[in-house]
Amino acid sequence: MSHGPRSGLAAVSAALLAMSRHLEVRDVLKTIVASARELLDAEYAALGVPDDHGGFAQFVVDGVGEEQWKAIGPLPRQHGILAAMLQGAETERLADVREDPRFEGWPDAHPEMSDFLGLPVKDGDEVIGALFLANKRCPKPGGGCGFTADDEDLLGILAQHAAIALTNARLYERSRELTLTQERSRLAHELHDAVSQKLFSLRLTAQAASALVDRDPARAKGELQQIAALAAEAADELRSAVVELRPAALDEDGLVATLAAQVRVLDRAHTARVTFTSHGTRALPAAQEDALLRVAQEALHNALRHSGGRHVDVVLERRGGGAALRVTDDGRGFEPAAERLAGRHLGLVSMRDRASGVGGRLTVQSGPGKGTTIEMEVPGGG
Repeated sequence: MSHGPRSGLAAVSAALLAMSRHLEVRDVLKTIVASARELLDAEYAALGVPDDHGGFAQFVVDGVGEEQWKAIGPLPRQHGILAAMLQGAETERLADVREDPRFEGWPDAHPEMSDFLGLPVKDGDEVIGALFLANKRCPKPGGGCGFTADDEDLLGILAQHAAIALTNARLYERSRELTLTQERSRLAHELHDAVSQKLFSLRLTAQAASALVDRDPARAKGELQQIAALAAEAADELRSAVVELRPAALDEDGLVATLAAQVRVLDRAHTARVTFTSHGTRALPAAQEDALLRVAQEALHNALRHSGGRHVDVVLERRGGGAALRVTDDGRGFEPAAERLAGRHLGLVSMRDRASGVGGRLTVQSGPGKGTTIEMEVPGGG
């Protein structure tokens, strides 16, 4: 049962805070729509992001059930009132949308709507979306209802902040895509260098074995064994790089499942034993999960390619309202006093940047012959 909109400044503040908490575009759109509907006490709310072909790239609704939304059918085209809002960039406040000459009807399963308030969401002069509400709830049965000039002003304030939140989310996603592209480029260079060196060694060793096969079969046999070892190392490098180049499935599977899957593949690809355990972890903000995954990948890369260890253990556990990630190997380690040099070699600087970028911290414990433990801790997201 609706208790009506929350009053004044508190309601606006709550709506703006809710929008600012999200970085993913889809989450921002959903939050904008839900906030607008609650703020203006409307039965329905929607937000459409137009594409360049007369349709909508994204269209989010609130107040329509999933089954009804499926029954309505494909996303709407930019026509009628929606097109007027997007093209004219003007606010539309109507007592009954069905009586407007621009109204072109809707699908059979579409809910009945009468009073209507819609306005464009603009970034400067560019229209980046259209926000609209329908069916203002009346405090008393049979009472004259409809959206007011005050509602229009309130939605205008929300739309301005919605534009900022949506623009920030788009920038964040583009930044993340750029980071992934840069990381894949780095991995591609590493793959090329590592495998090229192995293949060059394979060719030289094969030539040596060929020259020795007649006059010194015993040495030739040793060279052939070396060829087998080099081929196995090249295969390890290739499999490991493919795992890291493969896009993370965070959005679909979550951090625990994604880490577990990557550890399983690395365990098969390398001679070292790689294990993963998780204790009481729960979903975290997307930015934190992404940072934890990237730090885990970097730490695993270091342990498997540089430490010489036989065991690598990955642990993800709940810590307070947040989480802690720990990657431990039993390899050669390094002198803590030399961490400044080791940091450049092992990517510790970038890992610390990732941790601090989401409000967390990174610690490193190591010593000659004592292995290395890299731990990243992030606070709760609430």
